[in-house]
Amino acid sequence: MSAMEGKIHLSVVTPERKLIEENVDEIVLPGSEGYLGVLPGHAPLLTALNVGELTYRTGGGTRACFVAWGFAEILPGRVSVLADVGERAEDVDMERARAARERAERRLKGGTADTDFERAKIALEKALIRMQVAARK
Repeated sequence: MSAMEGKIHLSVVTPERKLIEENVDEIVLPGSEGYLGVLPGHAPLLTALNVGELTYRTGGGTRACFVAWGFAEILPGRVSVLADVGERAEDVDMERARAARERAERRLKGGTADTDFERAKIALEKALIRMQVAARK
């Protein structure tokens, strides 16, 4: 049995940098239609990404990163994620995420006719997921 059997090669990149390049046992990612679990041998699939938490398991540990928009290409032994935005759990600035959450909540509560509520909702979702990911480190 080779070292690669039973593993998936995970690559997560953003326009700024490579976040993850690792052989893993399992991946759960935020697809456009909901969260999608990927195990070795998964059927080929291309999906758009939503805002969410990408988790991956290696051995007994689970790690996470925040991703938003982009695409994921899933092949039987490889998953390539091209995210517009992404942060590993250890890179999330919790104070910045809290401040972003508070700004978004203020915009949603005290909005005027000029307020872009959809944009404020997305900002709130991103801040909450970043905080959730950071709590995993």
